[in-house]
Amino acid sequence: MESDKEGSGKGGETAIQVSIPVTRTPKFAKGGGSATFFQPQDPRESTPGSSNDSTQPVRGVMAPEKKLTLFALRLAVLEKAASGLGTLAFIWATVVLLGGFVSTVRRMDFWVVTAILMSEGTRIFSRSHELEWQHQSTWTLTRSGLNNFPMVISSSRFLWRAIKALFNPLSAVEPEHDKDRLIKEDAAKAREFQKKLVRYQTMRAWHAPEVPLLPYSGWVFLSKNISRIFSWLQIVSAFNCIGFSLYRLVVQDYGKVDEEKRNRAPALNLFYSVALTEATLFLLEKIYWIYKISHRKLLDQVSTQCDLGADGLITIRRFFYDAYSRCLEGSIFDGIRMDLVSFAEELLDSAFLDEQYIAVRILQKLVRQNNTLSVETVRKIETNTQVIERLVEMLNWKASEEQEIRKAAAKILTELACKNHSALRVAGIPGAMESISSLLHKSHPNLSYDYSEFNLLGLLMLKRLARDHDNCFKIGNTRGLLPRVIEFTSDAQRIFQNEVVSDSQIKTIKRSLKVVKKLVETSGSTGKILREEISNIVITVSNMRNILEYGRREIMLQRLGIEVLTGLAMDDNAKERIASTGGVTRLLFSIFLSPGVDGESSVRTEAGECLAMLALESKRNCSLILKKADVSKLVEVLGDQYLRLNALRILRNLCAYSGDEYRSQLEGAVAAMPFALKITMNLKERDRLLEVAIGLTYQICKFTSTSNPEYFIIQLGESQISEENYAEMLVKILRRYEHPSLEVPRIRRFVVLQATWMMKHHKHFVKLFNQFDIGNLLERVGDTTSDLECFHVFSGSVGISRHRENLSTLVEEALEHLFGGSCSK
Repeated sequence: MESDKEGSGKGGETAIQVSIPVTRTPKFAKGGGSATFFQPQDPRESTPGSSNDSTQPVRGVMAPEKKLTLFALRLAVLEKAASGLGTLAFIWATVVLLGGFVSTVRRMDFWVVTAILMSEGTRIFSRSHELEWQHQSTWTLTRSGLNNFPMVISSSRFLWRAIKALFNPLSAVEPEHDKDRLIKEDAAKAREFQKKLVRYQTMRAWHAPEVPLLPYSGWVFLSKNISRIFSWLQIVSAFNCIGFSLYRLVVQDYGKVDEEKRNRAPALNLFYSVALTEATLFLLEKIYWIYKISHRKLLDQVSTQCDLGADGLITIRRFFYDAYSRCLEGSIFDGIRMDLVSFAEELLDSAFLDEQYIAVRILQKLVRQNNTLSVETVRKIETNTQVIERLVEMLNWKASEEQEIRKAAAKILTELACKNHSALRVAGIPGAMESISSLLHKSHPNLSYDYSEFNLLGLLMLKRLARDHDNCFKIGNTRGLLPRVIEFTSDAQRIFQNEVVSDSQIKTIKRSLKVVKKLVETSGSTGKILREEISNIVITVSNMRNILEYGRREIMLQRLGIEVLTGLAMDDNAKERIASTGGVTRLLFSIFLSPGVDGESSVRTEAGECLAMLALESKRNCSLILKKADVSKLVEVLGDQYLRLNALRILRNLCAYSGDEYRSQLEGAVAAMPFALKITMNLKERDRLLEVAIGLTYQICKFTSTSNPEYFIIQLGESQISEENYAEMLVKILRRYEHPSLEVPRIRRFVVLQATWMMKHHKHFVKLFNQFDIGNLLERVGDTTSDLECFHVFSGSVGISRHRENLSTLVEEALEHLFGGSCSK
């Protein structure tokens, strides 16, 4: 993020980009705990594109659908071989036998050859028209989900129907796991959805499988039944060829052989052999088909491995038949170039809802699989802008028949948003944010389905997109989007006061809070604008207050609400608006100071950080806090290892920015001096705790310097710390932090301020500091100062709220007291 104003309170000044030094604190000096706004984030730890962005092609992993394309290729080899032999037999019979020997062939062979040719002609005719009829009868898949056998077959589909009729290889489309209740429910939902699609699509146009080809013909001449007639013709033709050919080859009764008829028998034998081989290959193909599909359950295996759910078998069949069709229509290798992703991408542009449903279901399952193939799926989708545009377009579909398609499209885009590169492509589609915003309606008068799931998907998508700075800018610029997100937190009071709360209600509030948290923590000028816009939404702060007050049972929601307030508090106007909203500071103190239970320490820590942020450089907020809080209780919690850090921060800010008129309320804060001195003398303490302890010590010294300048010396004595040891410890700390530290960017400033105060008000410390050669250390500090040390808080690697004085100025003042002899007691 970026600062909204400088810490001096001069409005309108822009934030300053911090130059983060390369030198880092040694490992032993790093403080524990998570990063906060009081320390910068190393930009190397948040490099764009570093999160889960493995876009390299997957090697050595076999996609399940490869089994189907290989099976389709082998079937195509057998069928093309049979077709070639059939063509050869037809030419041989017509040209050689019936052409050359027609007058010499015996009547028996003439009629047998004619019968075989008629059978082959019938089979060739049915095969040549099979693809056309079956495509017409299986343009859509809705009926395949309702019948016991799918009607989606490409080339040679009649043969499959004939085999099904003869051998009943597959009698149901539902998965085998009928005992699983969840799968049963999914299958029921799929069938219901398919019924809706049939009704929806047949209102204005014919459903191809149901077209009556002849008037008054009943069910016989429906287009879907013509394919069955052709299938039977092929099977009967094949058995005719085998029967007639075997009979004549066995009998060998071709008549007397003379000089003119000596080639007749070999010609007939060759014809019968070719016809027998062709028909045998045809039936072998069908046997191989039945073995793989029915016995080995190949389609079921692939459907299970692809995890396509209850209606996955229908999808896999459609994919297989299309691959088989390509192998037959063109090169036998055309089908093996297919995969489920490209298959789904093609169906996505279909004019039929059920084919669009198949497409989004495939993509949804493939991108959500927890394996390496999902990376390849995401890579293929993100490189196809048309596919992403189509998915974004589907987010705007609101008809009840389109509900499942819309939901699946939202899930796909949500998964794409996990990857930085994909998220940029999704957000780069014109109108993408508006389409996502359409998912965030609480209700709609024209919609009959539950909108809560779409709310959750839309919020999750925004949360993931908001990880990118540019996307945050687009979210903020989308008209009406921020108020919609904030509005989901409005129901907190009503929900928390109910005895029964659904998981979806809690999850909706949680996701909306996470989105807002991401936005208020955005860096740069975008973050400044977002914090201003969000704080200007009149319900934002009051909603957060309700979450703090009524969300005691939901610790995570309380924590998120506090984090939102902390982020907003980086804006000066929002900071005062938060503190002025009734009950906010009281609730924050109540959470921070109340006895904790398991799981609440993080919430109390966040509450403390929020209070410290509200008190930072705001005299008005400090006065409001002092009216609500008992400072002595802040001193009491210094013994709590989880709370002491933020308690010290709050005390320091109250002492620094409250003003002289509140001295009486701050009298209790000076009691924290012994604790701060103890922390300072222990270099093994966490770095952040050491930094804040020195800062608080300096503020208490300033606070007591007018009324009791000897208070510091007295406290050293009561804490059994010698003046020499304390001065030496400050020197050690400076020597330890020779360069600016990312973990404790203000520690050298606080040490210099404390040392200067000591030399200014107690002359003998000049000699002590000279004894420990602090002069050279101060000069080294002056030579290594950085903008990193000039800010109170940070958003990412950007400093916010600049200190009134540069560190170099403070070092010069310290050197003047050290060498100029201008110390006065």
